Amino acid sequence: MQTNSRRVVVTGYGMITPIGKNSGETFENARNGVSGIDYISSFETGGLPCRIGGQVSDSWLGGFQSKRLQGIEKCSSRGLKLMMAAASEAVEMARLGSIEDRGTIGVSLGYHGENPSVEDLVRLYRHAGGDHWDIDGLTRDSAYSFFNFFRRKPDVATSILQILFDCKGPGFSVVSACAAGAQAIGEALGTIRSGKAEVVIAGGCESNVNFMGFVGFVLIRALAEKYSSPDKASRPFDRKRNGFVMSEGAGALILEALGHAEARGATILGEVLGYGSSADAFRITDIHPKGDGAFFAMQKALADAGLPAAAIEYINAHGTSTIQNDQIETLAIKRVLGERANLVPVSSNKSMIGHTIAAGGAIEAGLTLMGMNGSTLLPTINYEFPDPKCVLDYVPNIARSLEHGIAISNSFGFGGQNACLCLGKFRK
Repeated sequence: MQTNSRRVVVTGYGMITPIGKNSGETFENARNGVSGIDYISSFETGGLPCRIGGQVSDSWLGGFQSKRLQGIEKCSSRGLKLMMAAASEAVEMARLGSIEDRGTIGVSLGYHGENPSVEDLVRLYRHAGGDHWDIDGLTRDSAYSFFNFFRRKPDVATSILQILFDCKGPGFSVVSACAAGAQAIGEALGTIRSGKAEVVIAGGCESNVNFMGFVGFVLIRALAEKYSSPDKASRPFDRKRNGFVMSEGAGALILEALGHAEARGATILGEVLGYGSSADAFRITDIHPKGDGAFFAMQKALADAGLPAAAIEYINAHGTSTIQNDQIETLAIKRVLGERANLVPVSSNKSMIGHTIAAGGAIEAGLTLMGMNGSTLLPTINYEFPDPKCVLDYVPNIARSLEHGIAISNSFGFGGQNACLCLGKFRK
């Protein structure tokens, strides 16, 4: 089936999202059309045109303990703590602790580091004056920690996961906006196929529901500003959509060479059949008007899997709820599927979870696999007003029972970086 003879399977998955503290709870709430979007409580939003987001309950992050974490926990950002929760679930599910040769296990993570807080910026500014920095004063200012430096570096997250789970194989830090989580999985696929690792913990995390992470998207008017209630704001493909909803979360997949998984008796949950990546090479915040980048990424994923477009049975869309993305993604899907476009169901998990940026592709890949194994298509909620420019089957509002075995999951990032994963039920 695949163009590469070394098959790569999934032996574990984990996630933490605004609608669930683990993969099972997230999937069940998504199946029931539960929204995780509410008014933001993590910072003061007064005066902002958008005051909503998807937040993970602090209570879900408590109790994580590991002797290997001692001494490095101060480097851990909130996003990384979310990643630890998701990865721990996946690692336990895959029984990675039983693997003796830790040099065969790698980590591939999509993440952008922690944003500085307004308070930290104020503390730094106190020690700036004209052309002179008061570095001695900054050093004496015990309220500002040098650990902030580490929390803002994306590569530190990969390193901490490697330490935490004793992974001594290759490590990758992927920084590509909304495509990062899917690209991290795709690069892990290539790493295992090439024989450079037998197992890779792959995924993404993000926690941008803070002023510095939020305000940039406010300024470019990308966020939803018109909504009757928070839970109605994220409405992919709906004619009344007007922007995406920022969320936080993390997702992880355990990718493993098939032979390695079988030799140790691991439970196989699915297969990563192909990966496609592309660039729009157009504008930083605008998608190519013909959907070229999205089209190329989907084509490449199918070619990598050795499958025709006719094999696709479901598409987990990027589906951000912005006017431009949803219209152009629909166009790209129609270019790929041709006459079958109206027959293939397409849905967006972001209608319930919101946009978790680097975590999105990993969470959505996990939910896609869970949907295949449960013969369930998750819905696109808040689909009330059809858009004549978005005319596919978006699985509106209610989950659907359908046996399916081949799906693609799309992730398209600001800057025009695109990633598509072709996923399948495991078949001998």
